[in-house]
Amino acid sequence: MKLKLDLHDIYNRGDDIDRALRAIIAEAVAKKAPLVEIIPGKGSGQLKKRVLRFLDQKEVKALYHRVEKDSDNFGRVFVHFRWK
Repeated sequence: MKLKLDLHDIYNRGDDIDRALRAIIAEAVAKKAPLVEIIPGKGSGQLKKRVLRFLDQKEVKALYHRVEKDSDNFGRVFVHFRWK
């Protein structure tokens, strides 16, 4: 199971972006999903930086295993989870 979050529709609404990121991470934890795909899009790269800063927060970082930036598609980030 892979969860997916596309940020194209809310790229310019900061509070909505944070809410959507928190919701998808919470859903992944609740469902024990192994992978979340976040699509900030290509654009200027500012939204991707914001997503990576969010994922780098201490309390969020404790929830997932690793982050992978897609080498084929600059506008995509994978968040991997490891469940026991």
